[in-house]
Amino acid sequence: MAAKLIADSGATKCEWTLIQDKKKKTIITQGISPYFLNTDQIIELLQAELLPKLKKAEVDEVYYYGTGLSNPNNVKIVKLALKKLFPGSYLEATHDLMAAARALCQSTKGIACILGTGSNSCYYDGKKIIKNSPGLGYVLGDEGSGSYLGKKVIQYYLYNTFDEDLRSRFDAKFVTTPVEILENVYKKPLANRYLASFAIFLAENRGHYMIENIIEDGLNDFIVNHLYKYRESWTMPINFVGSIAFGFRDVLKELCSSYELELGVVLKNPMEGLVAFHSDKK
Repeated sequence: MAAKLIADSGATKCEWTLIQDKKKKTIITQGISPYFLNTDQIIELLQAELLPKLKKAEVDEVYYYGTGLSNPNNVKIVKLALKKLFPGSYLEATHDLMAAARALCQSTKGIACILGTGSNSCYYDGKKIIKNSPGLGYVLGDEGSGSYLGKKVIQYYLYNTFDEDLRSRFDAKFVTTPVEILENVYKKPLANRYLASFAIFLAENRGHYMIENIIEDGLNDFIVNHLYKYRESWTMPINFVGSIAFGFRDVLKELCSSYELELGVVLKNPMEGLVAFHSDKK
């Protein structure tokens, strides 16, 4: 029985869904970043973690969405690995923004936004990404993302803006020091993920006015700096995927309403939408 295989990969984790005979099977492997892994290393990883779990499935279509694939050289690295592992299969490898667009909009026009560790957005015409508001990364941009909101939490803590109650909750939650925080941000790798790890503090302390201000200001910055750049924002639904969007969807709803924007679909991760998208394709 022929099967489809869909992958949604970050740098730390990759979620695979095998669709065969209308049944779905989820497999989790290590993440695949072609910035850090070459073709042979990707093959080795998937031979160890993916292929044994596929058992005897005859995969004839592979749709791979992953980090780093806006770079054409990285697409080649991943495609070569997948061709070796699934010879003769139809193969598509593209970036996470296309995953968001297809998962959220399917084959209709709309605005697709990612609010996870980082942030991104595009206008999608039902087939292609037509416009993309430029992302500046976590140092200069990534408005509304986990790293952006986490940075605000740290600022409030280090500037001693939190009241006594929130400061004591922060100390109990993270057990860190200003010196350790600054070292992690300025001297250690993956500072964006480190910053994003502090966004959980917002989710766990909803209702406090300072917490609500950080969330609202961060998401508002995303709307003003990115969604305002698409004239289509005023005529089409605004759709979101990602842990931040899903966790704070109530705030997104209020903000969209205040700007007279139509909030569309909000998903925690794209896989559910990708399965629907590819299941509809014959």
